[in-house]
Amino acid sequence: MDEMRLVKISKYLSKHLRHQPERIGLALAPGGWVGVDDLLAACAAHGMRLSRAELDEVVARNNKQRFSLDETRTRLRANQGHSVDVDLELEPATPPDVLYHGTGHRTADLIRREGLRRMSRHHVHLSRDVETARRVGARHGRPVVFAVDAGAMHRAGLVFYCSANGVWLTEHVPPQYLREETDGGA
Repeated sequence: MDEMRLVKISKYLSKHLRHQPERIGLALAPGGWVGVDDLLAACAAHGMRLSRAELDEVVARNNKQRFSLDETRTRLRANQGHSVDVDLELEPATPPDVLYHGTGHRTADLIRREGLRRMSRHHVHLSRDVETARRVGARHGRPVVFAVDAGAMHRAGLVFYCSANGVWLTEHVPPQYLREETDGGA
């Protein structure tokens, strides 16, 4: 499959598995799962025909590993980033001492004052490394990267989760746990 088709399918799946499953007649089961056969039929019924082989390729090749198949390979889900009400069945996890969050420069002042908020999503998304956070931030303009004192947050009782693709998640990062990174990184 060419790169344009891969990106098109990935964006379509992200939209419908994270934000608007009802738009194509899907309901997310606990964990955010949908049956692969149901998904393929719903996509076809709504003008986005794709084969099982294409779906498998998108899951395998998506550079952000946005999607997971269950162990039986009969159910698919988006790993995180949902705005719809669904229990993602994530287990609390102990985070590394420092995690990172990238944003565009236009939101940096607000973040310095209020911390990181989940906005319309279930969680704030955090990265293990500065470079990933910088790439995320660059999608929103000139990137600003914040280091998150995840170890201190965890010791203070704030809960963290780690999605199947290694993105760290939490409900909120208060401003006292943030430090703006300089160009040199960590």
